[in-house]
Amino acid sequence: MNLARVSAVARKEALHVLRDPRSLIITLAIPVMLMLLYGFALSLDVNDVPLTVFDQSGTPASRALISHFIGSRYFTLAGHATTHHDVEHALDTGTAIAGLVIPYNFEQLVQAGRPAPVQVLIDGSDANKAIIVRGYAQAAAATYANKVLVDEFERRGMRRPEPPVDARLRVWFNEDMESRNFIVPGLIAVIMTVIGALLTSVSVAREWEQGTMEQLIATPVKRHELVAGKLAPYFLLGLCDLILCVVLGRYVFQVPLRGSLVFLFAAAMVFLAGTMALGMLISIATRNVQLAVQTAMMVTYMPALMLSGFFVAIPNMPAPIQLVTHIVPARYFVTMLKGLYLKGLGLRVLWPDALLLVLFAAGVLALSVRKFRKKLV
Repeated sequence: MNLARVSAVARKEALHVLRDPRSLIITLAIPVMLMLLYGFALSLDVNDVPLTVFDQSGTPASRALISHFIGSRYFTLAGHATTHHDVEHALDTGTAIAGLVIPYNFEQLVQAGRPAPVQVLIDGSDANKAIIVRGYAQAAAATYANKVLVDEFERRGMRRPEPPVDARLRVWFNEDMESRNFIVPGLIAVIMTVIGALLTSVSVAREWEQGTMEQLIATPVKRHELVAGKLAPYFLLGLCDLILCVVLGRYVFQVPLRGSLVFLFAAAMVFLAGTMALGMLISIATRNVQLAVQTAMMVTYMPALMLSGFFVAIPNMPAPIQLVTHIVPARYFVTMLKGLYLKGLGLRVLWPDALLLVLFAAGVLALSVRKFRKKLV
């Protein structure tokens, strides 16, 4: 490979970028916009659930139960209802996500040591959120029931009962259970996929549309030198976008990076080279800027968003779809990023995913060089 010829092609491509400052600004602004938009808007945390209460009992016992709900960080009091219709109306209008209905004889049943039924109505429009809210409600009711039981034993002068199982739960890797801690690393992979493919998808197609491809064909530049030279300036732009994403994740979203920063950039560079080579391959095959951009978005964005494990856990997908995810390179990069950010893993554990990324990048680069022909037809 002649480095002088490669640098000449790279300099020519860099001039195309610098002569269009608006595209350059957009290229650097897209990662920031996507990080801020998805990072703040996309959250799987369910806190401060609006709760409407229909307390037919109006007794200290019912008020104690209500305090166990709204005293936690999971529920907030959205209002008091006076009829069942008010509870239904609050759920219909979205004023409340859950409704707590306490029967009129609640305190009598509690004092008699008999089961006291309490109804919790939950808006199931969002099934995942409804499941989480149901768990919160069951935990609040169980805590109240345990307190009532302990108070009764103490009132009778009996020793507090010991639970048969003393479960001590510890959450590893994401102790605060913050969804952004695993959303942001996956989001970096999605952004790098889109940016990498879009940047290079117009490079060769633009030459055909502007009629300058004939000049390139007439030069002594070889196919692999032309591909390498065209990729070089966009690769540097992609690294700038990567730095922006990492900085935003660390200092705006406070996502800790427990792994090696060097390994993170090494893996990202391999992945970026592969996605940019894929964009180059699309550009070579289509020879049309508009078609190349549309194809790049279809081939990269949706698979990276839906089939990489970023948004939906792969084990939860149907078996045929799980098989399809194996051909999505973003899947392996998302696994590496989450391992680096959340678990502090390195190459010793993540080498299978790293190897697949290397094979992907090398294969697409080789295919791009092979597909490019220094011919007009």
